[in-house]
Amino acid sequence: MSTSRVLLSVVLAGTLSAGLSGCDRSSERPSTPQATKPSVSDEVPAERQQGHDTPADDREAALAKLSPEDRALAEKQKVCPVSGDLLGSMGVPYKVTVEGRDVMLCCPGCEKAIKEDPEKYLAKLPE
Repeated sequence: MSTSRVLLSVVLAGTLSAGLSGCDRSSERPSTPQATKPSVSDEVPAERQQGHDTPADDREAALAKLSPEDRALAEKQKVCPVSGDLLGSMGVPYKVTVEGRDVMLCCPGCEKAIKEDPEKYLAKLPE
């Protein structure tokens, strides 16, 4: 096998494994103490408004695939409490129930984090 084929195989394998690992980037964000309780319903910072560079039309199409009840929840919540991404930026939002509360996540990769530390993430949700 040529060197370029080996290199291409390594690059493709790394890209595939990164794509399958979910989007839990919560460990990449430094935690900073805040005087008030953070809320995902606050205005989304400009650098996060496009989610994963997903056009607004694609996010709208992803939200349109939800049931009316789930869509209302996603629109109220706006942002995944784990990743901070706009709901719909990674496709159809993912619904989980944590401590008796329905929560919309950007993807299934965020479920583990919210279930391991529900207080941290539920505190970010609108009432």
